[in-house]
Amino acid sequence: MSGGEERYSGLLRLDKPPGVTSHDAVLEVRKRLGSPGAGHLGTLDPPASGLLLVALGSATRAIPVWSGLDKVYEARIRFGVTTSTQDTAGEVLSTADASGLDEATIREQAQAFLGTIRQVPPMVSALKVRGTRLHQLARRGIEVERQAREVTVHTWEWRSFELPEAAFRVRCSSGTYVRTLAHDLGAALGCGAALAALRRTEIGAWRVEGAATIDELGREPDHELLARAGTPLDRALEGLPTVIVDPAGAALIGAGRRPVVTRGHAPLLAGPRSVAFRAAEGRVLALGELEGHADPRLALACPRVVFPWAVRTGGRAEPLPAELATPPHE
Repeated sequence: MSGGEERYSGLLRLDKPPGVTSHDAVLEVRKRLGSPGAGHLGTLDPPASGLLLVALGSATRAIPVWSGLDKVYEARIRFGVTTSTQDTAGEVLSTADASGLDEATIREQAQAFLGTIRQVPPMVSALKVRGTRLHQLARRGIEVERQAREVTVHTWEWRSFELPEAAFRVRCSSGTYVRTLAHDLGAALGCGAALAALRRTEIGAWRVEGAATIDELGREPDHELLARAGTPLDRALEGLPTVIVDPAGAALIGAGRRPVVTRGHAPLLAGPRSVAFRAAEGRVLALGELEGHADPRLALACPRVVFPWAVRTGGRAEPLPAELATPPHE
């Protein structure tokens, strides 16, 4: 990324190819865009392709804001086989005759996996157990007990049937393992099943169409690539409740203080990144939460993440104006 100007802060839509880990894809972003702190918003398995959202610049400090977004996947399932990894790349553990399967039976059994269900994370997942990722343990031949977790499958649409394979599209909550959906459906049908292909097409409001590819990084001018596949931080945080602060309030936030603000419809005590504090022109200055005030129309702004452009120049060396130096009324 060219120097001389403030580095880009926002989200980059990257179309990860199969065969590349999410970590390695982010390394390419860091290297080719000159964004050393870049980080992704959720792992996509190496055999899978599709949308990887990468936070650049100060957007990395807001990653928890987007961590719970729903995701959409397009996948292919193969019936009649179970594997060590719940996909066809793993060691085959068993095979079964799936010739008796029909479309109606598959559709009917899949209905049981709609809504909120309990799912045991696979051993090849990035979930940590006592500080070690499950897939790292699996590579060493170690299997540990995993607790079932609640996930939500909003929709499960079947796209085509060419048995013993079928294609589907699923919209699900963050933390849902599509390979485990395939495995569990196969178990319910009595013949086993494994995931044959997976592509992530949506994360929240972001879609894979128009996303940058790894080959385009560094080859297309940065400003053009980011204009096409990037979402500036101010826009990426539009889903958060907003509180507008005046210049005096912005000065207090930039100095680590807590101004009294007009609450609007923002929630109280909803978490350390539950509210975006913005200047009148829309620039996000900080993320934080609101505490109550004697006047229900007002609230105490409690910034938890103050972005660099909002920090008062010189920090403590530059005192607040006298009219702002008194503590806000609580």
